Amino acid sequence: MRTIKNKLLAIQGFKKETILQTCLSKTFLLGVAVTALSVQESKAQFTLTGQLRPRTELRDGQGTLQKKGDDAALFTSQRARLNAGFAGYRFKAYLSLQDVRVWGQDQSSINKTTVDANDGLMLHEAWGEIFLNDTVSKIKNLSLKIGRQEIAYDDQKVIGSLDWLQQARRHDAVVLKFANKGWIADIGAAFNQNSEKNVGTLYNGIPTAGTYPAGTNAIGTMYKSFQYAYVGKKFYFGDLSFLFFKDDFNKYTTIAAVKTPVQGVWSRTTTGIFYNVNPTRKINLTGSYYYQGGRNKDGRVLSANLASITSTVQVSRKLFVGPGIDYLSGTDGTKAVTADSRSNEFDPLYGTPHKFWGYMDYFYVASGFGKQGLLNYFFKAKYNASDKLTLFADLHGFEAANKVSNGASGTRTSYLGTELDLKMSYNFTKLINIEAGYSYMKATNTMASAQVKNVSNASLSPQWAYVALNIKPDFLAKK
Repeated sequence: MRTIKNKLLAIQGFKKETILQTCLSKTFLLGVAVTALSVQESKAQFTLTGQLRPRTELRDGQGTLQKKGDDAALFTSQRARLNAGFAGYRFKAYLSLQDVRVWGQDQSSINKTTVDANDGLMLHEAWGEIFLNDTVSKIKNLSLKIGRQEIAYDDQKVIGSLDWLQQARRHDAVVLKFANKGWIADIGAAFNQNSEKNVGTLYNGIPTAGTYPAGTNAIGTMYKSFQYAYVGKKFYFGDLSFLFFKDDFNKYTTIAAVKTPVQGVWSRTTTGIFYNVNPTRKINLTGSYYYQGGRNKDGRVLSANLASITSTVQVSRKLFVGPGIDYLSGTDGTKAVTADSRSNEFDPLYGTPHKFWGYMDYFYVASGFGKQGLLNYFFKAKYNASDKLTLFADLHGFEAANKVSNGASGTRTSYLGTELDLKMSYNFTKLINIEAGYSYMKATNTMASAQVKNVSNASLSPQWAYVALNIKPDFLAKK
């Protein structure tokens, strides 16, 4: 009996040990599985992408008219970016390093740039976004985005990333963001200083020599601060949004032609609406209206406006066409300008001019074109030749929105020129794209006049061509 009992006890002990081992094994395997899933989830939260965009340009009157006999320019510029993002529990972080250079700018045998102003290595974006749900508010989808960031809204006519330029545009700002059920509401602010200071907050917003001018239309002055509110809503028929933007410029005094910052700011306000609607399945209408008031960067009282409408009609499955018009107010060129006179020049803030006012960049970019404002009549066409190939053709008619002076002789014709823009975009893969374009303008003598581009003995048939390769690798994508 004792022998049988001992055997039974041994069998029970064996079973208990086996069950324990089995449980431990299953627990271990479950732990490994959970760990593996956690690692996979962690990897899914981290992104590492890049961009390489070399672009070769032939400039024979791009941006402004050339003099007769001037040789065309030919060069290759290149943007290289490395982007890293991470999304964790109730936060996101993003970092974008950028280098912009012209091929040959740096000698191949030296280890640093020869001119500091030409150093194109910089921090394009570096921001963190904290989700505030149930922390400081019961409102869902509320977050705070802080740091250097791109800010872009709607069609980017007045607030955009300016991606066409190799250096693009970014802001050091804080933005409170809300998004829910088709609604978007952002409140943003920025406050700039040239350096860490112990006394005062004066800000010199005039760029140093060798750098690109700030703002549009050769404004040449960086804002000291801004505050804005943006509200948008998606409806069944399209999108509708409202923007209020106030930017502040440090006051200055001029002594011996040198601008010296003093206490106080001049504030400019821009208020308006944007819409993007589909009256029918094959017709799209996009438009906007903005009013600009307050004072401009030089302290002059400002009263200006922008009105725009673009139509797109789907003619066939592949062809889209449509006319449109932009009006940006200007100042009467026949009247003398004084420090006390009112300005009617609308400045399209921090938008993307290349997208709207001709690919040759004659208007609202680094090269100014006077104070008369702009009328832009255009007709655009887009043809999807295949899943990979898209063709574009834009025809612009440019006219001054106000009188252009002819000195003692009265006024000039207000017509500035006609521009034809052709572009081709081909996707080799989802990550590789090649783009090429050609633009030609037939300019008038008014365009060359001292009141507009101020080029004597100008060639009135400028042209421009480019070809660009755009590679956007995803370093963590599955092979």
